[in-house]
Amino acid sequence: MATDTLKGRAGAGGAPGALRRLLLDNGALTALIVLVVALSALSGDFLTTDNLLNIGVQAAVTAILAFGVTFVIVSAGIDLSVGSVAALSATMLAWSATQHGVPVALAVLVAVATGVVAGLVNGFLIAYGKLPPFIATLAMLSVGRGLALVISQGSPIAFPDSVSHLGDTLGGWLPVPVLVMVVMGLIAAVVLGRTYIGRSMYAIGGNEEAARLSGLRVRRQKLAIYALSGVFAAVAGVVLAARLSSAQPQAADGYELDAIAAVVIGGASLAGGTGKASGTLIGALILAVLRNGLNLLSVSAFWQQVVIGVVIALAVLLDTVRRKAGATPVAAGTGGPKGRQAVTYALAAVVTVAVVGATSFLHGGSSSSTNPRMGLSLSTLNNPFFVQIRAGAQAEAKRLGVDLTVTDAQNDASQQANQLQNFTSSHVGAIIVNPVDSDAAGNSVKAADRARIPVIAVDRGVNKASVGTLVASDNVAGGELAAKTIAEKLGGQGRIVILQGQAGTSAARERAAGFARGLKDYPGIRVLAQQPADFDRTKGLDVMSNLLQAHPDVQGVIAANDEMALGAIKALGSKAGKSVQVVGFDGTPDGLTAVKDGTLYASVAQQPTQLGKIAVDNALKAVKGEKVEPTVKVPVKVVTKDNVAGFTG
Repeated sequence: MATDTLKGRAGAGGAPGALRRLLLDNGALTALIVLVVALSALSGDFLTTDNLLNIGVQAAVTAILAFGVTFVIVSAGIDLSVGSVAALSATMLAWSATQHGVPVALAVLVAVATGVVAGLVNGFLIAYGKLPPFIATLAMLSVGRGLALVISQGSPIAFPDSVSHLGDTLGGWLPVPVLVMVVMGLIAAVVLGRTYIGRSMYAIGGNEEAARLSGLRVRRQKLAIYALSGVFAAVAGVVLAARLSSAQPQAADGYELDAIAAVVIGGASLAGGTGKASGTLIGALILAVLRNGLNLLSVSAFWQQVVIGVVIALAVLLDTVRRKAGATPVAAGTGGPKGRQAVTYALAAVVTVAVVGATSFLHGGSSSSTNPRMGLSLSTLNNPFFVQIRAGAQAEAKRLGVDLTVTDAQNDASQQANQLQNFTSSHVGAIIVNPVDSDAAGNSVKAADRARIPVIAVDRGVNKASVGTLVASDNVAGGELAAKTIAEKLGGQGRIVILQGQAGTSAARERAAGFARGLKDYPGIRVLAQQPADFDRTKGLDVMSNLLQAHPDVQGVIAANDEMALGAIKALGSKAGKSVQVVGFDGTPDGLTAVKDGTLYASVAQQPTQLGKIAVDNALKAVKGEKVEPTVKVPVKVVTKDNVAGFTG
């Protein structure tokens, strides 16, 4: 059996050799120190109490997930399901407590039990069904996410107030998520280092066959290992939902990759046999520090993904270099140089404080820019509509002399909460937010309000918090217009299908509600099918192709955005604009081109460029203390071939 404590090869003596050995054996810690020092030098907003607490909060969910994944990776397995299990567990808690009156304490147990059951299913499929861990947990990833959507019906479920306090602070400054992270980290460390199951993990990861021949009940241990991973995923889901004040069925999407990355960056080997809780914590902190610092430095969200990928690759490369340098694992049960490790961490802390303190003088006397600073958090930049909002906002900011930082939440409510917290801690003059979800943005907007930073909402409102202005077109009214447009084109009689947006998003819900409301006035219009295509052109193509197999006689299509409409047009081929009429939503450049070509009959255009422009105008008014209107409505417009030439967006 092997533990994660590494011992240098004899003969590497001397100060240079000792320093080299220290850096190699503590590569993740060294990387974290370098990051903290560099970001402290580059950004005067990084080294503040508020921002450091933000980093702790932002690392909490990933770290808790990663602690559970550490058990699995140490035993030479993999768990791709933790993000979905987290969302499912939180959904079960909110669903049982709010819709079925289950006492909150019991509902929390239901959430934890959900995580245990999911983990046991994974363990059973792997240990007894002989499925590869990758395949078994990939299946659970899909099952867990699907069940969360089924239970919630695709909509967020409000979290009980008593549990929502997990997202608050103690004493007005110490975040509860950080405390939960520390407690779960201590539990993980004890399990790995002081228990029979922990020693079993190292044994199975080191050599499963040898462990079995030694009398270890490997299959039972794997059940326990994956059940533990499920418990940690459930706790992470509860903490995440508490931060967002609601259980989001799409929450923690992709977090399993961050969790695995944190474990690997922290020094664990995907081959099994090595790993520790402290390394995993450092790995999670590295990811959080990177994202926070890159936000503060206004680095593009797209480049952030590149940087994080490079860091993960370098972490694995460092592990390879360390092994080639002659580091050898210490046998389990022999202890290891715990005192030296403690001295290493203490020395690292002292060096970090000293260097960071010195770099802080770089910002002490620097003069800040005279231009107003604003932050704009968009729900996604993978959709032309929101790209146009950004373009309108940036053009107006440049005209007005405003320093505008734009971030991309990638349709992740938790990531957007982190971005809004970063804007708040860096004390921007105003924040413009296009919420991923109106409920989930509430707590972050409240924090900005407490900091006296005006917030402007664009395209979608924010629930349970006050904003200075809502700049939006009406999604429900736009949906009604789309329904009316296609119904009138078909003469009030016909068969149509509806392509819905991404389940769980407010835009998808509101537009679907508008479609339903508009079609009530046309009883002769029969809806053959309604299927989500996630606002994506490729998925629109696939879903429409499938629907055509079941409904070849369709006469019309309503799509919740132009991207899905363009995918549907591709699937329809020569039928588009002739025997089948298609109506889109948003008025994107590609959509308007299709309208000109006659393949897209109409697009309900929201004039996104104007949304971005007006949002910046109102934000600047709020910064100057001028009065702003609580709501600014940008009218939607049905664009057809008759009027597309005069439409600019």
